[in-house]
Amino acid sequence: MLAVVGPMSLRDQGEDEIVDAELVDEEHGVVLALVDEPPPLVDSNTVLFPGQELPTAADGPQYSDRDLYVSEETAALLEETDPTGTGPMVAFTAWCAQHGRIAVPCTTATYTEYARHLMARGLKVSTIKTYMSLIKTAMPPGKKPDNSLYLRLLDNYRKNNKRALRTRRAFPITLPYLIPMMAKAEAEDRPIGWRDCAMLAFGYRFLGRSVEDANLEIEDLTFINGGLLVWLPEDKTHDEEQNLVLMDRPDLQLVPRLTRWLDYMASQGITSGPVFRHVLRSGKVATAETRLKTATSRGLHLRGQTINDRVKYWFAAAGLVTDGRHVSSQGVRAGAATDLAQNEATDEELERAGRWRPGSRVPRTVYVRPAQAERNDPFVRVPVHKPAAT
Repeated sequence: MLAVVGPMSLRDQGEDEIVDAELVDEEHGVVLALVDEPPPLVDSNTVLFPGQELPTAADGPQYSDRDLYVSEETAALLEETDPTGTGPMVAFTAWCAQHGRIAVPCTTATYTEYARHLMARGLKVSTIKTYMSLIKTAMPPGKKPDNSLYLRLLDNYRKNNKRALRTRRAFPITLPYLIPMMAKAEAEDRPIGWRDCAMLAFGYRFLGRSVEDANLEIEDLTFINGGLLVWLPEDKTHDEEQNLVLMDRPDLQLVPRLTRWLDYMASQGITSGPVFRHVLRSGKVATAETRLKTATSRGLHLRGQTINDRVKYWFAAAGLVTDGRHVSSQGVRAGAATDLAQNEATDEELERAGRWRPGSRVPRTVYVRPAQAERNDPFVRVPVHKPAAT
């Protein structure tokens, strides 16, 4: 039998006026429900010691405005790194608007449908995974879509579209291509040519990714006898700092070319900050006081795309042609790795030079093995067929 106990019974109060009462099983004396008391806060991960009471909302901290607001400085930094401003997120937002869907926060159905849209475009598997990861990251905390359905679609796409797994490599800009590019840049005898020439020489010897070249700062460089010491705070595969020794070469002329560019910036009072930065039409180098119309969130640092464009420009200006592969800034890194592999550098030597992750398959499969196959082609032992004269 159940009874209501409390300051007043149901007979004394209207049914809607009960303020503090319990439903009690009279036979067993067990409280079945509690009115106007904080509910317990428990889930499947709650662990209580013997004698502890169930935690309730009343046991938690009482937050004030100070606990909820961030400072103006923190807000400004967060806005600068807003993940909703990435290219994939912009494209996703436009697609959602076109199809009458909400982009932020998106539903799992919308997220999955957009993945199928990318697959219908025939994009590479690695590209799709990158785009979908950036979109999910851009969603508010606690409102991220479930990616299990999208991954099922991607697994099927991978099985049925083997060509979507193919990685299209950039044309390797080896020394026979790089030297004419730098010569062309120097022939114009202009500041932007001096900058680009130093950038090409450094990118090759450093085996740098374009963003690593763009992030380089004057304070990171120390000239040593016959070369350069570079301090690298981190890179794509290493979180810890590195000190890299880059010895110069007579054909590369890294030290004199980089010194010429740094001396030119120093003549304008620039002795710290980004090494490779914008050059104005007047020949002056961009500074914090110079407001460029093309300024981006990277400030004085060049974008990786800018370096990419300059590599393409000098490749074409030098009158060079490829074997059909595309030209990009990645080609400078690939060219250095190719030169090393073709001159019998080991997997480990390439791995260290390019700062690939220990055990990475890239040096071995992309550079060393093709170079070995080229040197050891078994068909060179087959005599060249010469048709008999008729």
